[in-house]
Amino acid sequence: MRIINLFSKSVLSSSLLMISAVSFAHNGDDHGAKATTTAMPMDHSQMNHQQMNHAEMNHADMKHGEMDHSQHIAPAVQSVPEAQPVQDHTTHSAPALASVETAHQGHNHRKEHGAQIYAVTTVDNKWLVNEDGAGALKSEFETRIGTDENKVFIKVHAEKQESHDAHYDAKILYSRMISDFWDAQIGARYRSEKVELDHHRKDTEENVDAVIGLHGMAPYFFETDAYLYAGEDSYAGFSLETERDLLITQKLIVQPYLDLKVIFSDDSKYAKKAGLSNVTAGLETRYEISKKVMPYLDIAYEYSKGNDETPWQVQSDSEKGWLYGAGIRFKF
Repeated sequence: MRIINLFSKSVLSSSLLMISAVSFAHNGDDHGAKATTTAMPMDHSQMNHQQMNHAEMNHADMKHGEMDHSQHIAPAVQSVPEAQPVQDHTTHSAPALASVETAHQGHNHRKEHGAQIYAVTTVDNKWLVNEDGAGALKSEFETRIGTDENKVFIKVHAEKQESHDAHYDAKILYSRMISDFWDAQIGARYRSEKVELDHHRKDTEENVDAVIGLHGMAPYFFETDAYLYAGEDSYAGFSLETERDLLITQKLIVQPYLDLKVIFSDDSKYAKKAGLSNVTAGLETRYEISKKVMPYLDIAYEYSKGNDETPWQVQSDSEKGWLYGAGIRFKF
């Protein structure tokens, strides 16, 4: 009986000892878990939440109050990019503006806007024959030099009829552009004409006139020169020359033209009749071998009012008739 009681007490003591050991071990695991949680924070950025079965988790046993969530916020805070400082682009634009301004100052805009100097010279010679078979040689020389805005024109006309001396007309003009199609011109004209008094005597009349006028392109592409003259011996006059090119081909060109002279007053020794003194209307057909060499044929109708009666000359009748001829023009 004593042995049985002793055995029961031994079993009971062993059981109590085992229960105490298990309880101590359980408390040790809880403290280790807390230490581990404190020492090693969770990094949720590395966790695959898609593979977790949250339905099977026992959230009741989790002690969320003892968890340290301060480490969970740190990665999120660190993931936010820092605000970039605002760059001051004025420092970048200053050198660019300086280089553009330097290039602008170094660029010659005058050449782009018609300030380059150029020169064009035209020489024209033609031989005309009237209905009576009498011939006349007419020559024209024109040169212009300058820019699109400012130019100098030199124009020389010479005419020599058969068995007569030549007479000349020369102009020097300053030309200033006043619109896209017109230049205003001002200058002087020199006239020289030899007059036959009889078979043995000749006289030369020379005059200088002031000139003002327009040079340019009239509507419908008529190239036009219109001038007013005023000079000694109460001379006042007007002249008009206009022409237009009509292209048959790129090289074959027909050009109608009109030249007229009007005299308002003239008290010189060998004066022309006042009024419409001379009119020539013609049609020129030219073939441009090149832009520098252009032969042509010419047909025209001319009217001349004649000379006025003065103490030094007798009055002459008006003349009119057809003129036929050919010529060649050089431009360079």
